[in-house]
Amino acid sequence: MVTEVVAALIWRGKEFMICQRPAHKARGLLWEFVGGKVEPGETGEQALVRECREELGVTVSVGEPFMEVTHTYPDITVHLVLFHASIVEGEPQMLEHNDIRWITADEIGQYAFCPADEEILERLRQTYANQKA
Repeated sequence: MVTEVVAALIWRGKEFMICQRPAHKARGLLWEFVGGKVEPGETGEQALVRECREELGVTVSVGEPFMEVTHTYPDITVHLVLFHASIVEGEPQMLEHNDIRWITADEIGQYAFCPADEEILERLRQTYANQKA
């Protein structure tokens, strides 16, 4: 069975937001994009708006998908859709995560990410690395 998951690529200038998973969860303390599972009856966009509200206390506007990947972990197979998104209301708060950072594509290598994100991060590097401010 494949679990549908959505995540947000939220930009602030040349930096995008990454969040560190809580220590007690699966893949604890690894970095990821904010998001989560799509509930029955929800669209991916609706799920992402809900997850950002629950995890960051912000309202987002969801844009086009940046990329989709399917990844199999030992405990779950996820189909992840990463959407471009922007914060339209609120300041990000750590309601769920251990930490929140804003990084550039050139800084990706300094963080340990969830394995499902590796392909996405490679595309981010190729697309956005070495950008001048």
